[in-house]
Amino acid sequence: MALVELSVQNLALIEDVRVELQPGFCVWTGETGAGKSLLLGALGLLLGERGSVDLLRAGAEELRVTGRFELDSPQLRSEIERLLDDTLEEDEIILARRLQRNGRSHAYANDRPVVLSTLKQIGNLLVDLHGQRETASLLHPAYQLQLLDAYGRLDAPRQKYGMLAEHVRQLRRQQQTLSAQRQQRQRELSLVRFERDELDQADLKPGEIAELTSERDRLMHAQNLQAFAALATAELYDDEGSIVERLGKLQREAQSWAAFDTNLEEVVRRLEGLHVEVQDLAEVLRHLGQRWEADPERLDDVERRLQFLRRLENKYRRSLDDLIAYRASLDEYETRLQQQEDDLERVEAELAHAYGQLREAAVELSKQRQRIAERLAKETQKQLADLGMTGARLEAILETNPLGDDPVHAEVPSWGADQLELMLAANPGEPALPLRKIASGGELSRTMLALQSVLADHDPRGTLVFDEIDANVGGRLGDVLGQKLAALGRTHQVICVTHLPQVASYARHHWTIRKARRGKRTITQIHLLEDNERLDELASMLRGEARGETTRQEAAAMLEAARRYW
Repeated sequence: MALVELSVQNLALIEDVRVELQPGFCVWTGETGAGKSLLLGALGLLLGERGSVDLLRAGAEELRVTGRFELDSPQLRSEIERLLDDTLEEDEIILARRLQRNGRSHAYANDRPVVLSTLKQIGNLLVDLHGQRETASLLHPAYQLQLLDAYGRLDAPRQKYGMLAEHVRQLRRQQQTLSAQRQQRQRELSLVRFERDELDQADLKPGEIAELTSERDRLMHAQNLQAFAALATAELYDDEGSIVERLGKLQREAQSWAAFDTNLEEVVRRLEGLHVEVQDLAEVLRHLGQRWEADPERLDDVERRLQFLRRLENKYRRSLDDLIAYRASLDEYETRLQQQEDDLERVEAELAHAYGQLREAAVELSKQRQRIAERLAKETQKQLADLGMTGARLEAILETNPLGDDPVHAEVPSWGADQLELMLAANPGEPALPLRKIASGGELSRTMLALQSVLADHDPRGTLVFDEIDANVGGRLGDVLGQKLAALGRTHQVICVTHLPQVASYARHHWTIRKARRGKRTITQIHLLEDNERLDELASMLRGEARGETTRQEAAAMLEAARRYW
């Protein structure tokens, strides 16, 4: 991946500049004040740094910076898509930044507005800008730790720890959810069990209220019912001249007259049937009358039961039949609540086990990091010596804070229990300071180059930018700087602003940045140099205005010697 194109409008001296960049080692050269730092500042704005309206070109209302980046890593593309919460249509992304005179700032990714923090996160994935402290990822301990793991090929233990850490966090979320609901769940369990027992003791039966109501009405009117049964039995059967007696008489008379008309035989049979039916009806009424005896105690029982059932209906706001169905649902509800209680115990047990595994993984990762950290410091210190910092001392301080004992509340760092701090003593006798506190831009840039040289195969960013790397450096050391930058250019796109012709000669691609006049205004221009132009630029860097053919020959020899490092 690489920065393919950078476009800047209305930034101080820059009116409108567009540069198409190339892979490998690229240099920008030019006289002091021509605008090299402005271009790097524009790149910083593109990567999410805060800007000021003071940066706007006089008379302009809006500053614009646009950068197009090629993406050749599926992992990088996936990470950017995650940050954007969107799918990229091409293997490239265009970042843009606009700063208006009224102070408003806008950021875009593929023409889509994004917040500045998102632009900065994407920028950190694409470019490491050394010399601008705000954007140098290697100054941050977290990123140093990530590169340490890559350098030591600790991907497996690091990923194992990361997966266990995510598993612990997931179990914690489950535990917290179940635990937060526990008090409410226990109240619901108590209520369910109380209602279940109450309804079981009530011994509810379908249609019971209707049956009891009917029984209550019978008991309340038992005497009247008995009187009716006695009267009806008497008139049907018992009294003299009862209906049975009269039917018998009619039956006998009809039998005697049937001798004269056989049609009366049918009447005789029907009267006989009525006689039997009335006798049976009288017997039924006699038995009913015996059953309809007044029973005050039973009536009291029925009244109490009805009142009890009515109270249950009012209490639960359900009919009797709905109460019976509700009781049947309580068992399932209790089972579900109890399952959640069991789930909490299971999750807590799983969490304790997973957290134990996480602690073991953290200890193992720390052991391997301790072994690797010292090696990284030694390798980087060798590179520093090559870069002229022979008295510098680099230390990799790895501090381990063991994970706590509480699986539920102890902190779970994303990448282990360690904190790495790279410390530099730039000169003998000076105390070692964290890289982010190094005052000298040149020393910091050379330290970054030394680290990048050691970590070349492990830093995922495709573009590395160096500024001030040649501060206080002579020509002899310039060759070493150039060689290391060229070597780094084999795995990364390297953009370097330099004043040293020795450094510039090792670049595969060379741009010059100059001031020019347009009307009454001064503008900055950037130009990709062809071979002859490059010889002139190197000669100017060597001898200035005093350059001549001998200087050009010296520049040509310099270029020829550097070509084998491209």
